[in-house]
This record gives sequence, structure tokens and C-alpha cells, in this order.
Amino acid sequence: MAGRVGVGVIGAGVISTQYLKNLTIFPDLEVLFIADLDVERARAQAQEFGVPGHGTVAELLAHEGVEIVLNLTIPAVHAEVGQQIVAAGKHQWSEKPLALDRPSGRQLLESARAAGLRVACAPDTVLGAGLQTTIRELRAGRIGTPLNGLVLFQVPGPESWHPSPEFLFDTGAGPLFDIGPYYLTALVHLLGPVTRVSATASTARPVRVIGSGPKAGTQFPVNVPTHHSALIEFESGAAAQAVFSFESEIRRTLLEVTGTTGAVVVPDPNTFEGSTAWWAPAAKEAEQIPAVGSTTTRGTGVVELARAIRSGRPERASGEIAFHVLDVMISIAEAASTRSSIELTSSVTVPEPLPIDWDPTAGTL
Repeated sequence: MAGRVGVGVIGAGVISTQYLKNLTIFPDLEVLFIADLDVERARAQAQEFGVPGHGTVAELLAHEGVEIVLNLTIPAVHAEVGQQIVAAGKHQWSEKPLALDRPSGRQLLESARAAGLRVACAPDTVLGAGLQTTIRELRAGRIGTPLNGLVLFQVPGPESWHPSPEFLFDTGAGPLFDIGPYYLTALVHLLGPVTRVSATASTARPVRVIGSGPKAGTQFPVNVPTHHSALIEFESGAAAQAVFSFESEIRRTLLEVTGTTGAVVVPDPNTFEGSTAWWAPAAKEAEQIPAVGSTTTRGTGVVELARAIRSGRPERASGEIAFHVLDVMISIAEAASTRSSIELTSSVTVPEPLPIDWDPTAGTL
């Protein structure tokens, strides 16, 4: 096929708004249909963003013009809905995580491969100007050979401000599965695939209280660890320490990489922009390397996927990377629960950085 790529969206919740703001203005895409279990909610989103079709999932999957389907459902059904998308003969972009367990994630990729279809997955923040600039600088030898990484994500927890935070403390979430994909995907792009992890975990309290909104004061159970601390080893010989926590009153968001001839502080992996702070040997202060590239937000990966399909090349925010990151997260959880090191069985080829002039807002198809 040629020309603009038709897109459908499954899931008309809050996150769909962030996607639709961009997808409906990208020249290479044409959003044709929005589906949701709540058809009225799908109708409202379609009306707000000028999308011509709305209705049920079955109706979307039967739409001949839709080539890529965004899977914006809850994490617990990502793999199940993904299989339905593949069975309908369509490529897909999935919100993170790809799945909640290795077998369903692997089966989804195998089903797509057998059908000649693509599976790509968030986060696409790694395609933003901030992280892409850091990746290019490391590839160019800015810090020599990368040796060590340090990740700190520490907050008290989202229940103080989120009006419905229960799902963030349930299976498939917690700081490891909710925030981990941003940092771990960045680490894989910067340091390569992971080979082994060790970890510890804790749960500060079994019950939390909603702090804002109509449910303020309501208690809810905490069903997953709220703190993970991990040691991550990479095929390259590099290693990283990572903390993902909803238990800290000291708020930190940090990603550093140290090499043989310098170090960098990486822009926040949960954003698409930000400068890279480069520390040269014996430097008294960091040099700020401005971000070069696109700072367009959610949906950047969908455009990159569409162009990859049309040109017949691999997509960069691939399902293979998402599966490897899923494997890392599950392995961290297993290492913490068993108090042992876990050897990973998956690996992945890290893609080349985007061209500096790559622009999702340009019409190319």
C-alpha cells in the first residue's frame, strides 16, 4: 500500500487524549476509528478530535482502511487484545507494558511474525530529541566506553494527587512496571541488552488512602511491592544500579551513565526533551549539550512505525525491545522474591538513532 496510514484506537480513556492530540495532526497518519467498551466514550473522543468513525472493537477490527491499531487498554488485557488485532490482520502499537508475563508476550510477537505484521510498543519517549541526542553522543564516543549506569526514581507515591490511583498499586503496575519501562528502555538503548539482574523489594504499607478527587479518604489495598532496588548487568560488560520507589519522601529522578573518559546525566526518560549534561575528565562543571531532534510527544512512535511499514525497514520502538524490557522487569521482580540472581533468556538488537532531521510533523508518505 502507499499513501497515508490508516489508524484506529482501542481504548478511549484519559491516555487516548494525549495520543489523539498528535495523531490527528500528523500528515502521514489518518485516524479513522475509535473503539471502546463504552461506545459513548468512544463517540465523545471521535467528536472532539474529528475522527469519522467510532463504535465497538469488532467494528474497528473489521474496518478495511485501518492498518495500525493502537492498543490503549488496561495492562491486564494488552496481550489478549493484541492477539485480536493480529488475528484481524493489522499492525499494532501497544501501550506499555507489552504483556504481564513472558509466555503471552512471546506468543504475541510470534503470532505477528507468522502473519507478517508489526508489533511496536511504548514508551516512545526514547525517540524524543533528549534521549536521541544522548544516544548519538554515546555512539560518537563522548564518554569513551560506557561502564556504569545509575537510575533513581523516588517519590512518595501517586495516591496523594491521582483521583483513582488503585490500579497503580495492582498487578502490572507499581513503580517497577509503571515507571520502569521508561528508564529500562533508555538503558537498553544506551548500554545494550541485559544478561542478568539481582534485586530487593519492599512494601511500605499494605493499605493507602486516596488524597484528592471525589474518592478522597478512601482506603485501597497495595498488591505489589512499592520499592525495587536492582543491579542490572549488560551483554557489553556494563552494569547499572536502579531504584524504583513509591516509598520515598525524598523525590529524585535521575539517569546517569559513566564511561572510561567522562559521564553524562541523561534527560528525564519520561519526557521527549531536555539537554544532556556532559562531565569531561577533571571538569568542575558539566557542559550542557542541547537536544537536537523532535520534541513532539506521544504518538511519535506510531509515525515512526508507519514510515517503517511503508519503507520495509524495522521499526525502532519495536515489540522485541518491549519484550526484552518486560523480561528485565519480570526478572527483577523474581530476583527480589527469590533473593537470587536471574539470568535473562531474551536479547535484542538495539536500533540506530533517528536521523537528526527526522520530523514526525512532516508529510513523507
